[in-house]
Amino acid sequence: MPLLLQINVTANSGSTGKIAEDIGSLAIEKGWDSWIAYGRGTPKSLSNLIRIGNNWDMRIHGIETRLFDNHGLASRHTTKDFIKVIDKLNPDLIHLHNIHGYFLNYPLLFDFIKHWGGPVIWTLHDCWTYTGHCSHYSYVGCNKWQNCCNNCIQKNRYPASLWLDRSMRNLDCKKDAFLGCKNLHIVTVSDWLQQEVRKSFLKDYYITTIYNGIDTSVFQPKQSATKNSKKIILGVANVWDSRKGLDDFIELRKKLPDNFSIVLVGLSQSQIKGLPKGIIGMQRTESIGQLVELYSMADVYVNTSVEETLGMTTIEAMSCGTPAIVYNSTACPEVIENKFCSVVKQEDIDSLANAVIKTISQSNDSIVEVLRQWVDTNFNKDKNYKKYIDLYESMI
Repeated sequence: MPLLLQINVTANSGSTGKIAEDIGSLAIEKGWDSWIAYGRGTPKSLSNLIRIGNNWDMRIHGIETRLFDNHGLASRHTTKDFIKVIDKLNPDLIHLHNIHGYFLNYPLLFDFIKHWGGPVIWTLHDCWTYTGHCSHYSYVGCNKWQNCCNNCIQKNRYPASLWLDRSMRNLDCKKDAFLGCKNLHIVTVSDWLQQEVRKSFLKDYYITTIYNGIDTSVFQPKQSATKNSKKIILGVANVWDSRKGLDDFIELRKKLPDNFSIVLVGLSQSQIKGLPKGIIGMQRTESIGQLVELYSMADVYVNTSVEETLGMTTIEAMSCGTPAIVYNSTACPEVIENKFCSVVKQEDIDSLANAVIKTISQSNDSIVEVLRQWVDTNFNKDKNYKKYIDLYESMI
């Protein structure tokens, strides 16, 4: 049987780790031997697992990043050891996901890949691959990565460097490492991201889009979810900051009627304590069942993020029958269904409030069915991840 090796910072945890797990599980069903190499955590998986390095190595990598802006250039010994494992494993295809996250030395890995010469698929889940430092840049409006990174205005953001700015050198290092692979196929998770990659030094590679997917049998309307007497506006994020639009929700609350209530999931304790009346805050939950309950209970889902390479929470909400409103930023508009959902101008709170009121007032028995059909057609994980298996088979 052919052997698949996926490489990602996590395995079966977090968004990208669960995507790798789902792809590996489907590959096994299709007769592949599936392996996942990862950098952190103690996961369980249907695939065979390989831990790259250890917690101590990740700390050292983090220190090098903080002091010398050396992200992706540390972990030398652990990467060399991992390359020996790859060489012994002799995969038929390597599928890369997030290779940043303090666990891997990318020049060493790509030097091996170039000498190995086998087929490689690289799914880009963010923008780190083609910038000199950051994983997202839309919020600050920076396009230096298209020519020459320097004087990085996001030096102190992930992967944060507290001292040196080596964004110019880092971009050159990535060009040297990532260019020249004869059998590399890049997959982006949205058309927006594909368009951005085509402006970068990776533009000459073969690039296609495969949307991430969800399990629509799990994310479906929960009949037991009782609608509140108040109208519920829901927002969900792993971390709430200015890029995710926490301040926008606070301003939105001021413009809504008293019988409207906002529920935000993923806040810290200090953020919850500072919320105004009319906004209910909850900490992050790992319970999918609780999320489904919240999605099903809400009258409308609002995503005020201005940096999304896709927008999985929006998709999950629609799969549970809840219409969504998003900003006209990054990949958000291509995610939503256009009949019952809305796109509004970024940070236009008046338009956002009007869209919320209009969406909640459009009571229609067909909303759930239309939204479910939209998600099943475009974001069903079995359908979408089969595209990877078809791509694997075409490349080997």
